Amino acid sequence: MFKIKTLNAISKHGLAKFPKDLYGVDDGSETPDAILLRSADMHSMGLSDSVIAIGRAGAGTNNIPVVELSKKGVVVFNAPGANANAVKELVLAGMLMSVRNLGEATSFVRALDPARTDLDAHVEASKKNFVGSELAGKTLGVIGLGAIGVKVANAAHALGMNVLGFDPHMTVEGAWRLSSDVGKAGSVNELYQNSDFVSFHVPLMAATKGLFNEGSLSIIKKGAALLNFSREAIVDEAAVRKGLDDGTLARYISDFPSHTLLSHAKSLSFPHLGASTLEAEENCALMVVDQVREYLENGNIINSVNFPNMQLSRAGFARVCVANRNVPNMIGQLSHVFGAAGLNIHQMQNASRGDYAYNLVDVDQAVTPEVQAQLEAIAGILSVRVI
Repeated sequence: MFKIKTLNAISKHGLAKFPKDLYGVDDGSETPDAILLRSADMHSMGLSDSVIAIGRAGAGTNNIPVVELSKKGVVVFNAPGANANAVKELVLAGMLMSVRNLGEATSFVRALDPARTDLDAHVEASKKNFVGSELAGKTLGVIGLGAIGVKVANAAHALGMNVLGFDPHMTVEGAWRLSSDVGKAGSVNELYQNSDFVSFHVPLMAATKGLFNEGSLSIIKKGAALLNFSREAIVDEAAVRKGLDDGTLARYISDFPSHTLLSHAKSLSFPHLGASTLEAEENCALMVVDQVREYLENGNIINSVNFPNMQLSRAGFARVCVANRNVPNMIGQLSHVFGAAGLNIHQMQNASRGDYAYNLVDVDQAVTPEVQAQLEAIAGILSVRVI
């Protein structure tokens, strides 16, 4: 039996994909094989040596100590794209609310006294305070053209907007999905200069922290609106507040309420609703459960954030899964141990990702504990599993 521990409420439809005869799901397990979570913070958690996989039912993994887990050979999975439609729709909602002043208009209506006799006349006289503009013809700049950014760009184009995109690391798959009508900006600054709206869809890392900062205020088109449904620290909030105060920025719409901008009249914040739809939660759970199952049962890696993706159909008698540091002569040392033990390698696959590598080796006989111990003793080996 594989033991699965959950740190958050995971969609029951996703958990139902764990066969009951092979898996036990328990949020109190002390020695789980894998952990599933959404937003729980794992950075201060003690982790059992039994854990070999972490599954994040969502895209971001900043709540998971990926660096430390990588050193132990623990594979971390996420669910990229599973919540993309939900985030896309919220971005569009944020643009529409801001451009039509719907937040202020709704607050006005809620504050009306239903008993006043001139209600209709008062409403007609007051609506001029909420006059907005239309999205059609405006330019949206999208920074980051992954699963979410592509959907946002395509949807905005369908609404009649001009769309500019910037992503120096765009994948071939992303390029296929992106509308050919989306323009390509040569730099972030070029996108800032030409956009009425700027939407961020990049992961939080050293290179993207403070991607919009005080220096950006002198570059961005005057009166532009920023949409941040990526991560809070992608923008320098002090710079955003300065831009809102002096009129450089018309609006800041985000999914991250903060002390700095919460009370600002030109700031519109949502309580981290990006993936908070029943459909997105279910899609994320279904995706990550499939990935964790495939890893536990067959050693295959799909959508890992720290080890290379690898899929190999089973062959031979036993499969050996090896995670190691990406150092020279590792394949030679593995092959030597198998050969010395009289194990014939039926098939073998190796791939690396940065400082780490992963191997799948199918052999024609059972692998004894002694052989596994010899593999684990090789310098640079992080984990060895026989399935």
